[in-house]
Amino acid sequence: MSKILVFGASGQLGQCLKHVAAEMDITDIAFPNETEANILNPEVLQQLFAAHQPEYCINCAAYTAVDKAEDELETARKINKTGVENIAALCKEYDAALIQISTDFIFAGNTPHPLIETDPAEPISVYGLTKLEGEQVISPLTEKYFILRTSWLYSEFANNFVKTMLKLGKERDELKIIADQVGSPTYAIDLASAVLQIIESGSTAYGIYHYSNEGVTSWYDFAQGIFDISKTDVKTFPIRTAEYPTKATRPAYSVMDKSKIKKTFGIEITYWRHSLEKCIAAIAAQNQAE
Repeated sequence: MSKILVFGASGQLGQCLKHVAAEMDITDIAFPNETEANILNPEVLQQLFAAHQPEYCINCAAYTAVDKAEDELETARKINKTGVENIAALCKEYDAALIQISTDFIFAGNTPHPLIETDPAEPISVYGLTKLEGEQVISPLTEKYFILRTSWLYSEFANNFVKTMLKLGKERDELKIIADQVGSPTYAIDLASAVLQIIESGSTAYGIYHYSNEGVTSWYDFAQGIFDISKTDVKTFPIRTAEYPTKATRPAYSVMDKSKIKKTFGIEITYWRHSLEKCIAAIAAQNQAE
C-alpha cells in the first residue's frame, strides 16, 4: 500500500478515513495532529513531507463555517486557498498525488439538472468562493491531483446535520426545516472508502470528480428520514429558505452527477437512505458504549 498522509485528521472526514483504513487493514497511512500538520506553516509541512515521503496526500483540512466565513474572508481564504497551495507545492516537490476535498458550494445552484464536473463554477458565498480558489491553485502547481467535490457530509463522527437533528428531535416537540434546498446527502464513511479505493487502484486518471450518495432530497425530507429511521417522535414542518434567513446564501439545487467517478474507478455508490440507516445504527452503538 502506498504511503498516505492525511491533513485535517481530527475533522469529520479525517476520523472516517481513520476508521475505514483500519477496516481495510491499511497501515501505511499517517494522521498527524494539527500542530504537526499546520497547512499554513510551510516549514512544518516541509518537515512532515521529508519525514513521511508520502505517495498520496489527502487534504481534509478546511474552513467550513459557512455563515461565519461571510465575516472572515481572509481567514477562510488562508485555510481554503493558501493552505492548499502549500500542500500542492510540496506534493509536486515530493512527487506525491494530492487528493483535495471540495464542495457543491462552488456552484450557484440555479440550474435544475445534475451538475457535471465541467459545469461553470459560480459560488454565491465566501465559503464557496474560497473552496473554488483552493481548487484553482492546484493545477498550476502539480499535475498529479484528484479533486473530489462532495455535499451534505455527515457521519457518526464530529458535528453534523444528522447528529443535530437527533439531538433536537429529543429536545423539542416540533421543528421547522427548510424544504426548498435540494441536494444529495453524503455519508462520510462512504466518501472515505471511495478515496481509499482511488488510491488502491493506482489510477493516474487525474482531474475533478463528483461524489455524493445516490438520490435527491431536500433538507426537510432528509430530516424526516433521520426521524423515521431513528424512531424519533417529533412533528416537522417544511419551510422556505426565505423564512429562515442566514448570513450566507446556499445553493437551492446542488445535485451532482457521479457518472465520471463511477465509470473511471468502478466505484459503486449507495442510495442516501441506506447509508443513513448505517450511520444511525453506528451512532446508536456509540451511545450504548458510552
